Amino acid sequence: MSGHGHGHGCGCEGEHEPAERGLEYGLYRRIDLDKLQCLNESRDGDGRLVFKPWDQRNDREKFVESDADEELLFNIPFTGSVKLKGIIISGEDDESHPAEIRLYKNIPQMSFDDTGREPEQAFRLNRDPLAQLEYPTKIARFSSVHHLSIHISRNFGAESTRVYYIGLRGEYSEAHRHEVTICNYEAAANPADHKVESIIPQTNFIS
Repeated sequence: MSGHGHGHGCGCEGEHEPAERGLEYGLYRRIDLDKLQCLNESRDGDGRLVFKPWDQRNDREKFVESDADEELLFNIPFTGSVKLKGIIISGEDDESHPAEIRLYKNIPQMSFDDTGREPEQAFRLNRDPLAQLEYPTKIARFSSVHHLSIHISRNFGAESTRVYYIGLRGEYSEAHRHEVTICNYEAAANPADHKVESIIPQTNFIS
């Protein structure tokens, strides 16, 4: 029994199937991309390109590069409530790779002037051109995130910073504060939604 437990633990830790990792890193689908902001991006709209599916994480065609200096600031609104468990940031295997990130939660429209405040968590990064390194968050601090800001404060010495992929791992649930409005609107537009709602309590009861 203990051998099985150990084997299962090892399997979960280091031998994930790509499809399984892809599911874990599916929070990009819960981002309100139309409202996502990236400050100091060299080309308008490039910041949203780095939030992409797991199987596209090594796509070098889509990236964001900083403009005036090495800093980038992503303002990421979610369509519900997120429990953030881990983050991956991948760049070029050179001095333009991000060297440090600072995470802030629930500060919409954050600007560089706001980055002087204490972050929820900060990480010193290693170069990770293949998107293999996950930085685990303090889940207690990121258990109810409606908006996430990622401040890339420095790189490894280049004039500009380049990012190919940002992966967010965690759990998603509909935001309670907004859910009432959303449900009422959808129920009015599509009465069939009630069938789905009636199934949910039964599922919860069984599990």
